[in-house]
Amino acid sequence: MTTPTTDTRTFDISAIPADGVGLEVVDAGRTVLDTLARESKGEFSFSWRELDWGSDYYARHGRMMPEDGPDQVSDSDAIYFGAVGWPTVPDHISLWGLRLRLCQGFDQWANVRPVTFLPGVESPLRKADTTPLDWVVVRENSEGEYAGFGGRNFNGRPGQGEVATQSAVFTEVGCERIIRFAFDLARTRPRRKLSSVTKSNAQQYGMVLWDEVFERVTADYPDVETESVLVDAMSAKFILHPEDLDVVVASNLNADILSDLGSALAGSLGLAASANLNPERRFPSMFEPVHGSAPDIAGKGLCNPIGALGSAALMLDHLGLPDAAKSLQRGIEETCRRGVLTPDVGGSATTQDVTNAVIDSLN
Repeated sequence: MTTPTTDTRTFDISAIPADGVGLEVVDAGRTVLDTLARESKGEFSFSWRELDWGSDYYARHGRMMPEDGPDQVSDSDAIYFGAVGWPTVPDHISLWGLRLRLCQGFDQWANVRPVTFLPGVESPLRKADTTPLDWVVVRENSEGEYAGFGGRNFNGRPGQGEVATQSAVFTEVGCERIIRFAFDLARTRPRRKLSSVTKSNAQQYGMVLWDEVFERVTADYPDVETESVLVDAMSAKFILHPEDLDVVVASNLNADILSDLGSALAGSLGLAASANLNPERRFPSMFEPVHGSAPDIAGKGLCNPIGALGSAALMLDHLGLPDAAKSLQRGIEETCRRGVLTPDVGGSATTQDVTNAVIDSLN
């Protein structure tokens, strides 16, 4: 074991396992990250602050996190999140009370979700057998359909007369910053292509604004190939022509759905990693697997830790540790190539088996 030196970079990470399998995958991720730190020869280390927020906390206190919860983690270098949701708590309460409160409170406006086809994992796409596929979905993460504007009223009317409204909010600032972020990301990739996704033929205000901003910003990136695609057509393209995808940018709801579709096409939502970024670094960013809390398998040691480990790799890159991030990603790929897979992707390995295999494959 390497003893930290005065030159060691120590990162303060707030771990929020939250609910269900979130506890298991965050534990797996911490184990792998601490192993990388020990093998870094004193380059970096982690100081962990684990918080028991989630549905169990709600059962005890009537809220998903303390009132000053964001203040408690605002000085963290990053947040490592598990999964939120449990049958005893309505989903809109658990989501808005914890994950969205952190994402919106910390202005984590860029949600990056790579769609990675791993060796040894069978995809339902026939093209994945013969065609290299690799794309990333960039999701506007602060406004749009998840802005939280709306309400319910007239609940006193007889005969199911209650009315609910839910308003999507699109701002020029919000559209432009996520579109520029996606363009900048596309510039770092060999293909240099950006696909913008809306439903502007039917949603003639907010999404037309998005289209207009995209067209204006495109002029600043003449080196990036572009296209504007309606979300229904893009859903078909994910399946029929995935080889044509590189970076896909879309609103909060559309990108949420498309990224889940992409992860399913890669083999399982259990493989999917994500980063909720505050690119200006005024607040900590948060890294989490895309999968949910999976109450049906929680506590059985069968959940797939790959999504959480991929999220840890994204966190390492964000922290300025690209070599460690690449080592972890190679370890994930080698583990899958060797066929050490959990049941969701056709294997029989346990969460611990996969974690151990990734550690053995680090280089």
